[in-house]
Amino acid sequence: MTGCSATPVSREHRVALAPWEVADTRLGQWVAEQAAPQEDTSAFALLADGRDAFAVRALLTARAERRLDIQTYLMGDGLTTRILLHQVLLAADRGVEVRLLLDDIGAIGQGRRLASLDSHPNIEVRVFHPLPIGRSHLVARVLATASVFNRHHRRMHNKLWIADNALAIVGGRNLGDEYYNASEPRNFADLDMLTLGDVVTPLSRSFDLYWNHGLAQPVGRFHRAAADAWQVLRDELAARLDDEEKTDYFAALRERRDERDRNRLVDDLRWGEAEAFWDPPGKPGYHHTPALDDTMAGQLWRRTTPSEKLSLVSAYFVPTEAGSQWLQSLARSDVDIRVVTNSLEATDVPMAHGAYMPHREALLESGVELFELRVRHDNPDEVAIGVPGTSASALHIKALGIDDDMVFVGSPNADPRSVWWNSEVGVLAISEGLAADFEALVKEGAQPTVSYSVELDAEGKLAWLTREDGAPVKLEREPGNAWRRLNAWLSRVLGLERWL
Repeated sequence: MTGCSATPVSREHRVALAPWEVADTRLGQWVAEQAAPQEDTSAFALLADGRDAFAVRALLTARAERRLDIQTYLMGDGLTTRILLHQVLLAADRGVEVRLLLDDIGAIGQGRRLASLDSHPNIEVRVFHPLPIGRSHLVARVLATASVFNRHHRRMHNKLWIADNALAIVGGRNLGDEYYNASEPRNFADLDMLTLGDVVTPLSRSFDLYWNHGLAQPVGRFHRAAADAWQVLRDELAARLDDEEKTDYFAALRERRDERDRNRLVDDLRWGEAEAFWDPPGKPGYHHTPALDDTMAGQLWRRTTPSEKLSLVSAYFVPTEAGSQWLQSLARSDVDIRVVTNSLEATDVPMAHGAYMPHREALLESGVELFELRVRHDNPDEVAIGVPGTSASALHIKALGIDDDMVFVGSPNADPRSVWWNSEVGVLAISEGLAADFEALVKEGAQPTVSYSVELDAEGKLAWLTREDGAPVKLEREPGNAWRRLNAWLSRVLGLERWL
């Protein structure tokens, strides 16, 4: 069965939209209007609030006229996904060409729905780096992958949402309620960046490279559906949405979308220059560890060495010994370094936190500031770093602020998995206005009502400083339950750092 797991190479290419085709769309015309008085060639807006991120995606889908390209790692089955898929089907009904590229891990157990989408004449669905067996359930997939783990643990982690090749969203959000503040009890604090202008062209090119690569296979090779299955799916989604229309969250989403529709797509656009980065699409299929220069991380590292300041926000911060030494050397060279990541109590991957733990003392001694997001906020009625305080929260942001004029937002975490194993995509923006917006977000995330400030006390031991009920609190024991501590300990004992 393992010998039969290879899939044939797909060579179904599609011609990119010509500039005049983009300019002839409503979105293309809106972009031209925004750019007319500007000297810079690209514009950006940070989408930190989950409902804003959802509303912008829904509006781009509703306004698209020619093409909609969606690339994601995971796709859940919650309210937000159902709304977006219904919008996608409506867009396809009016003639929009839709391409959905999903990592095969995200396709497990979703064969019927994906095949139904693919049955629409204007929708194509492809899965990236697929296995033809073990597709019905995650347990079956794990068993099927056991004999080929060295290759199939490498995944396509990219996230893109591109409408008419005129505007693109890049960032950390997958498709699922927890990314749009719609889940209970846990939501992710995440970040996207809306981009328009010249930088959209290379982002669109990156999507085409992945779409046309041999690792991207039509879902119809693995799952079949009737010719009219898309109509059944559309009706099912509409019926479920009718039942959910009166929920508070649905009403809030509709209000947010209507507000964005009446006014501007986003509140403020920041203008500047930009560069798109992505890993080669064949990276998840490698049988070897790539050279750093051949990875997106290597390209970004050469481009973004800070001279004054570095703000790093990452859900999973696994610096490794080499990365830790680099950060320490920067800090000792008077570069202000601030890292915001998850605490042990908040992270959804305690093993990744376990690989970060051994580096904390040395980083703090060199002058690096460490902040770890709390699972609950001290101000339940406020929105902090994109997550309502009334819900258990975890960080999912992947972003960098370099000096006072550069911001990188994308799909990679600061960990070995993003460097060596998974494929990633992101945008480096050069814009003082955007950098100021990002620094405000980082400052918000580092507040003592939101995060623990990790410090060394007089005896050189770690302490976690925060505020609760308006009073300062010092914890001498790392917050987190016994199960999380066990997972963190196992990752260190088993030496899993390289794989996290």
